[in-house]
Amino acid sequence: MPVAICDQFPAVAADELIAAFVPPPRFRDARFSNYIPNPTFPSQAAAVAAGQVFAARPPKQKRRLFKAPPPELRPGLYFDGGFGVGKTHLLASVWHAGSAPKVFGTFVEFTNLVGALGFAQAAEQLSDQSLVCIDEFELDDPGDTVLMSTLLGRLTTAGVRVAATSNTLPDRLGEGRFAADDFLREIQALSAQFDVVRVDGDDYRHRGDPEAVAPRDDRTVGRGVAESASLDDFADVMNHLTHVHPSRYGPMVEGISQVHLRGLTTLTDQSAALRLVVLIDRLYDRDIPVMASGVPADKVFDQDMLTGGYRKKYFRAMSRLIALTREASVD
Repeated sequence: MPVAICDQFPAVAADELIAAFVPPPRFRDARFSNYIPNPTFPSQAAAVAAGQVFAARPPKQKRRLFKAPPPELRPGLYFDGGFGVGKTHLLASVWHAGSAPKVFGTFVEFTNLVGALGFAQAAEQLSDQSLVCIDEFELDDPGDTVLMSTLLGRLTTAGVRVAATSNTLPDRLGEGRFAADDFLREIQALSAQFDVVRVDGDDYRHRGDPEAVAPRDDRTVGRGVAESASLDDFADVMNHLTHVHPSRYGPMVEGISQVHLRGLTTLTDQSAALRLVVLIDRLYDRDIPVMASGVPADKVFDQDMLTGGYRKKYFRAMSRLIALTREASVD
């Protein structure tokens, strides 16, 4: 019998959280040598060179909190670009080339870590690292702005180097989502930590095939599901996500070979949509294909969401979900 995501309530001990902060399976073999720059976009080759130089730097000495260092001494490197241009590949390459101890995780995973350990313990453990890599850096609310500003200040003062990716330049984080002017000092403090490297290009996930695949019917989704796969109704999964902390979404789908979802619908609730974004990211990280019925993968977020403050999250999630539905196989 297949498993059900709705039956999974994973428990992860606090001391296991830091150990799990490594590049996910999809990027386990990512290296600078196998990132193939597109010659049409010279910034890609330039980003590889910048990443190699940054990864080879020795740790910096402690310095004054939030005092902006000269550009050549900045402790952070920031890959900025659109979806599917290989920013996560570059970030994972920095991690693999950098010296230990080192950690790699998404922005959401780091904020969840602080929630699980408390700020003091999380900052202490991360301050012991030589390199911290943060994928998909986003500031979703004022609390996260202050949290990450304080945490990164603590880390860089301790000599930790920080590499990050995002679809938003550091001085525009939070734009369109809250009163950014009220937090301008914190945002500028974050921006001062990073050298920004632009990565231009097309979304490699959808080159030559930009549209979502046609949804399956319910019968196909439920037929011949492998024992290592999962089978759930989409509505049940969305309800289940309200009872599992986002930091547990990865362990929740660990070991599943393919996800089968019946009845995808267009979400109109922002909280539900953001939980789905985290789930899609964890499925994508782990190379878990998704077979689904209902609306197409490019219709799971309504139009208001795609024009709102979280639109970049939703477009990234749609791009990844479309790719995962293309990879699904029928047994």
